[in-house]
Amino acid sequence: MAPGIRRASMARESGGIVNSLRSFWRRSYASDVLVLLLLLLAYLGVQIYIEPFHRMFFLSNLAIQYPHAEIERVPLPWLFAYALGLPLAVIALWGLLARPDLHKIRVAVLGLLISLVLAGFVTDIIKNAVGRPRPDLIARCKPAKGTPAHSLVTVDVCTETNHHTLHDGWRSFPSGHSSFAFAGLGFLSLLLTGQFRVLRPRAELAPALLSFAPLLGAALIAISRCEDYRHDVWDVSAGSALGLAIALFSYRRYFPALSGTRCDEPYPVGGGEERRKVLDEEEGGFGEGEDGEMERIPLTQVRVA
Repeated sequence: MAPGIRRASMARESGGIVNSLRSFWRRSYASDVLVLLLLLLAYLGVQIYIEPFHRMFFLSNLAIQYPHAEIERVPLPWLFAYALGLPLAVIALWGLLARPDLHKIRVAVLGLLISLVLAGFVTDIIKNAVGRPRPDLIARCKPAKGTPAHSLVTVDVCTETNHHTLHDGWRSFPSGHSSFAFAGLGFLSLLLTGQFRVLRPRAELAPALLSFAPLLGAALIAISRCEDYRHDVWDVSAGSALGLAIALFSYRRYFPALSGTRCDEPYPVGGGEERRKVLDEEEGGFGEGEDGEMERIPLTQVRVA
């Protein structure tokens, strides 16, 4: 084979490989998985290497004189079991019983993981930047004898030698347990709401209550942080709102609005014309379906009098 023909053949093969990779990247969730892994590494880096801003404090401040609970009502392993393990178990059970297509399972798991990792990363960034003392800061700090009670003091007066116990005392706002719980269980609630089509007119009450149950569980986890004196009501409220907002953000990247007739079907890979059809249905109106139930009518089928 002549050198010129060989080079042209190699160029075509190289171009074919590049185009195949480009098509795979565009028509799969490889980019989302890559960003998720990078986000996870960043989250672990924040956990390990970043110390919080240490606000000055008064020893006489009653708001930070609560006891330090050695045994938490919802310790970290159980938080992961509730916010990550439980939704994954429900998705697995759903896959075994309902036999949805693989694409639906894939985006459900991917959306859940993105919601949790993103919530953890954002929460820890805010925690370290704000540096708000926890309600049990004094018990953690163990201030040196002779420290003035009515003067502003710094972390330098603390005698606690456990690095994590001490510095975690300035990570009160927002609550990490609350944001993580609502990011995971909130995503599960949104997923169930969509799959049961709970927001359609005349929907049954039982599926609606089942879809609401994960939110109640997340709220109980958030409340436990106040009972353990790790946070106050503002911490858990902000953490809960943050986690739920991130769960909604992650869910809507893969699924249409909960009020649409196709809310139980995820967007196709790559979007395109199919996604526009779904959005068109979301903007339509409600009408009587063939089975007698109220259903949303696509915008293109809505008649203007």
